[in-house]
Amino acid sequence: MNRLGPQFTFQKQSHRHPGLDGARGLAVLAMVLGHTLDALLSPEARQQPWVQHYWTFRGITAPLFLLVSGWAVVAALGTRPTAARDVLGKRVRRSLVLLFLGYLLHWPGLAAVRALGWTDTMLTRVLTFDALQCIGLALLTGSVLLALVPARWGRPLVLLALAVGIPLASAAAWRFGVGLPGPVQQVLGGAEGSRFPFFPWAGFFFAGAFAAQVLNLIKPGWPQGLALLAVGFGLVGLTRLVEADWAPTSAWMVAYRVAQGLLVLGAVNLAPTRLSGLLAPFGRMSLWIYVLHLPVVYGWADIAGLAHRVGPRLGLLAAVGVGVGLLLACALVARVGRWLLEQARPWRAGSTTLEASLSGSRVSQRI
Repeated sequence: MNRLGPQFTFQKQSHRHPGLDGARGLAVLAMVLGHTLDALLSPEARQQPWVQHYWTFRGITAPLFLLVSGWAVVAALGTRPTAARDVLGKRVRRSLVLLFLGYLLHWPGLAAVRALGWTDTMLTRVLTFDALQCIGLALLTGSVLLALVPARWGRPLVLLALAVGIPLASAAAWRFGVGLPGPVQQVLGGAEGSRFPFFPWAGFFFAGAFAAQVLNLIKPGWPQGLALLAVGFGLVGLTRLVEADWAPTSAWMVAYRVAQGLLVLGAVNLAPTRLSGLLAPFGRMSLWIYVLHLPVVYGWADIAGLAHRVGPRLGLLAAVGVGVGLLLACALVARVGRWLLEQARPWRAGSTTLEASLSGSRVSQRI
């Protein structure tokens, strides 16, 4: 039967299936290429039709990354009633690691901190809220709430409330944050430099978590993939009934991007395992690649990155080549880093690697 079609499932299995990692790998590929092209493409190259089409597709990258992260966290819990409570400690530690790494990536350097002094401007710059912090805070919030409520009925209700409530409350949260200290406003949204505030971006994380909770009831393989496509097209249809709203606090925007993300997940679900397996290694090392490529592209502290050393002056092929090379180099460093960690902790090899911070599936599989 396995030869007749793909047997991909987002449900917990005895071995790690490349399908879920393939979806994350696709997001990682688009992320690295998007950052590299944004930093290096010349103004003339940006006008090419292919680049314009890619820029349109690029909008799904971050929502897909958050969506899959939320899916993996809930899928790792399985159906055991006490699973959320049993792994709460590990989930809290993972969320703190994500928050630490996210803020570390935005460290402006000691010279900049001294120049700004102990001011709200300095704190706002040091505590810039980005994608990793959003995932970390969403993971912390979701893990605590899921550990407190009954698994059978409490888990889907909590996840649905967060998936719907956070986008709907975003405009109010941004208004509430006006006048508050800069770091707090960074989290809530509306502050300069806050690209992925908790409102509404955590809505993508919890939308993926809720989808995993509901679709785990459907038979793995083609039925689950077709269900993802049906829900995705259904959400697209619903968004067509109202006027498009691309405001940063728009619940419509979240719903539309969630629909696109579900369609991508459905397509990966139905794709042959061999195809998704090509992207799976990048998905398993997604956190490593994220942390490694950002300083190279944009710099870190007072060390300039490609955006300043090279600048927007490359042609399309040259910029794509740099992006692909950077992706492969980061993946190689990640593989070496994982191996070194496993050698240093042989009794826990493979159970607490950095990329598990986004999925948590390996830990749950070993439990």
